Amino acid sequence: MQRHFVAELEALKSDLIRMCSFAEEAIAESVRALLERRKEIAEAVMRNDSKINDFEIKIDHNVVDLLALQQPVATDLRFILAASKISNELERIGDHAVNIAESAVQIALLPPLRPLVDIPQMAQITKGMLRDAIDGFIHASPTLCRAVLLNDDIIDNLNRKVVAELVALIRKEPEVVDQALEYIRVSRNLERVADLATNIAEEVIFMAEAQIVKHHLERKTGSGS
Repeated sequence: MQRHFVAELEALKSDLIRMCSFAEEAIAESVRALLERRKEIAEAVMRNDSKINDFEIKIDHNVVDLLALQQPVATDLRFILAASKISNELERIGDHAVNIAESAVQIALLPPLRPLVDIPQMAQITKGMLRDAIDGFIHASPTLCRAVLLNDDIIDNLNRKVVAELVALIRKEPEVVDQALEYIRVSRNLERVADLATNIAEEVIFMAEAQIVKHHLERKTGSGS
């Protein structure tokens, strides 16, 4: 019975790692489609979203079975609960990747705007946050995850800056309203992905340390240093 339980936990972790990989690729490819104005890449992201959804359903079923049949405690229970929450966050990240891909398709059909430095910067930081959150989960590393928490405010500030700049651009050049609104949508989706990566990082810290953290409180009190 114990060997069977251990095997089920390993299978759950393996499925979650594969789901992480699909979600990370979806964000990376949706951003690439946007920056390179590649409609075909964006369409591939939208087609592949079902893979992430399928993993969420499978993981949810496995979590219910483990909780009902094995009655896990302590570290194993924290892992199973964290896996369920992380799976839900990854599914939502996949949805945001689809939103970015949809904007990339529309932007590719429109005349390009002047270079938007902050969008690529937001994308780079957000992808790094997701990568660190995933690596933190795989290696059970609270240190990596605390680095994710510290970047969340940077993305929030960049999102506000991007939106303000694009609103100002619309007022100055009303003819670019369609492109500008799509970039605002992209910026807001990247900000949401960063939030979800932060949520994953918090779950990993809970899993590893049995400590519930709220990233703003942790930075304020210095408990993560």
